[in-house]
Amino acid sequence: MNLTSQTVVFNTDLLNKYDKSLPRYTSYPPATELKTKVGEQEFRAGIATGNHKKTPLSLYCHIPFCESACYFCGCNTIITRNKKVAPPYVDYLIKDIERTAELISSDRSVNQIHWGGGTPNYLDQSQIDQLFTALVKNFNIDKDAEISIEINPRYIDRNFIFFLRSIGFNRISFGIQDFDPKVQQVINRIQPEEMLFNVMGWMREAEFESVNVDLIYGLPYQNRHTFEKTVKKTIELNPDRIAVFNFAYIPWIKPAQKNLPVEELPNASEKLAMLQMTIEEFNRNDYLYIGMDHFAKPNDELSIAQAEGQLHRNFQGYTTKPESDLFAFGMTSISMLQDVYVQNHKGIKDYYRALDEGHLPIEKGVTLSKDDIIRRAVIMELMCQSQLYKNRIEEKYNLDFDLDFDEYFAQELIDLKPLEADGLINLFPDRLEVTNSGRWLIRNIAAVFDPYLKGRKEQSFSKAI
Repeated sequence: MNLTSQTVVFNTDLLNKYDKSLPRYTSYPPATELKTKVGEQEFRAGIATGNHKKTPLSLYCHIPFCESACYFCGCNTIITRNKKVAPPYVDYLIKDIERTAELISSDRSVNQIHWGGGTPNYLDQSQIDQLFTALVKNFNIDKDAEISIEINPRYIDRNFIFFLRSIGFNRISFGIQDFDPKVQQVINRIQPEEMLFNVMGWMREAEFESVNVDLIYGLPYQNRHTFEKTVKKTIELNPDRIAVFNFAYIPWIKPAQKNLPVEELPNASEKLAMLQMTIEEFNRNDYLYIGMDHFAKPNDELSIAQAEGQLHRNFQGYTTKPESDLFAFGMTSISMLQDVYVQNHKGIKDYYRALDEGHLPIEKGVTLSKDDIIRRAVIMELMCQSQLYKNRIEEKYNLDFDLDFDEYFAQELIDLKPLEADGLINLFPDRLEVTNSGRWLIRNIAAVFDPYLKGRKEQSFSKAI
């Protein structure tokens, strides 16, 4: 299968049939499986395993602060315009970095760094420099590492953009959501078109290696015609990568969404029409569908890696870097090692208290069984490459000493038959191959391999479409 020529085939009936709440599978098992009985001891053991194997590192820094609430947002944030909260947070973040780095072998190289939020550019230049210096001081960062940051375009200027590039960031991302002023007003995120084009111009001038923008469909007052204007203006903006997220209306989890006029949300058929239009426009303008919600230009690293079967995925999204141990710093952030995941305290006071008491600031976690690790490999292979060769799983995890792939996943192969009948996946003797119709429904295919789903509430997840 030639992945470079792949696109997405839009089938409204199938999308309606399979549109249910499912994990996004940024990890497997999903973060819903993290429990308080797993913590610092298991995490330290996972670090020791990675040290022995010299597993590469991926680092994440969470900056939770925002000056104002975006009513659509599902992230873990603290809304305040009092910038006095930033200096102590940076100090604790550095303490978190230093305490973890002490446990990690210095010969393990960092191939990926990402700062997210919240709003990372809530910090001023001196605070960003202080935090960046702490990472450089405590870790062995590869000269070709991906170093990315999310920014809010409302709180940045040309000098700030050039500063970020000068200290080492080589990738950058910002949220557009929608160009329509009416939509921007109702979601409490007003970003004039001229400002967005200026910000993109500065990023190009500063020679960032890759620029990503985010869009959201399904917001109040959107429809296929208004969103088409946003899509075309985004193409005119000419980013390297585009993420198009489905808005999940979950006010019982994210109370800020109660500010949105629910009667103005587009209905299911209108959302599907918006999605179809978006896919067609991006395909027509040479953006390849990478997976989930992501598109990239043909010459982008993600597109090339997918064509070569070298695409990977972690909590930071799709990446070209090899499988790494992800260490996350800051409140509520999630670290993902090969056989254990842990999440830091969600409350900032609890996060500070744990560090003050000499602990790693872990609130909960999950340890992975061999079965979990095998299933993770299957799910990630399907989500990243849109195909899976059975012998790769058998050889990597020694299934031939116990069962072969077809025996190990006998029930799953039966459960995939209806999806094959609907044209979502092809089942061959040597491989599984996701069809162009099935690519947008990859979460449904992945869910077949997820036994944890039976014990979860559907409201825990966003809709597949």
